[in-house]
Amino acid sequence: MAERTAGDTAEPDAQPRLLAISDLHVSHRGNREVLDELHPHTGADWLIVAGDVAETPADVELTLRLLRERFAEVVWVPGNHELWTTPRDPLQLRGVQRYEQLVEICRGLGVHTPEDPYPVWRGAGGPVTVVPLFTLYDYTFRPPGTSTKEEGLAYARKTGVVCTDEFMLHPDPYATREEWCHARLEYSRQRLSAVTGPTVLVDHYPLVRDPTEVLYYPEFAQWCGSVHTADWHTAYDAVAVVYGHLHIPRVTHHDGVRFQEVSLGYPREWRRRPIPADRLYQVLPAPAAP
Repeated sequence: MAERTAGDTAEPDAQPRLLAISDLHVSHRGNREVLDELHPHTGADWLIVAGDVAETPADVELTLRLLRERFAEVVWVPGNHELWTTPRDPLQLRGVQRYEQLVEICRGLGVHTPEDPYPVWRGAGGPVTVVPLFTLYDYTFRPPGTSTKEEGLAYARKTGVVCTDEFMLHPDPYATREEWCHARLEYSRQRLSAVTGPTVLVDHYPLVRDPTEVLYYPEFAQWCGSVHTADWHTAYDAVAVVYGHLHIPRVTHHDGVRFQEVSLGYPREWRRRPIPADRLYQVLPAPAAP
């Protein structure tokens, strides 16, 4: 178990917060230095890490170890980048084996994963069950004018906007990524059905399609989730949904539920937009509306 320390910036009299960030992409120059800025305000602050920490297990472990030393609890979900099998990875694990390796790394650090008992936030705004999810995508957020996966992918190839997952994210032992997605959806539904009371749902993907409508390349939406999670925020009593992947940090509301995209993104992106004072996004207590 990692040592719990609050960090030099902790404020002992401040109210504990449930905080979030995603898409740290620490292998990119400029992003690794951002880790030095991620600190709690109190020794009781929790941190949600909503995927895309890095492309190699070694970098994921290093990053989560640092964060686990600073925050009282850390909750992680995988993004697509963690699941890539890259040429420089010595183990070359694919699909489910890659994911299971990451889960074991997190458990060794004391980091919560989608495979563990869901933690309950009991600070301001609680008690709320924090539910880390791993759902993937099934190509059902299709580009306009297409009605099948094949048509959607053909359109993406024509425009030149094809997600690297098509080459690096393997679904083994499933035949396709959508089969793996559907297995994860069923597993998640079974676990969610046992949760009572309000939740914070955490996924790398936005659960509803609406947030993808602002993508510069709308054809990329097919790698951003599934239509089969569209009612989860109401069905499972969410007070907030936390996600990343889009690299468009913002707050939207759907059926009265707050959705927070909490990406850092690549340096070329975050250097041209407003940055939170501590780079972390507050989930609970609910932040005041701007």
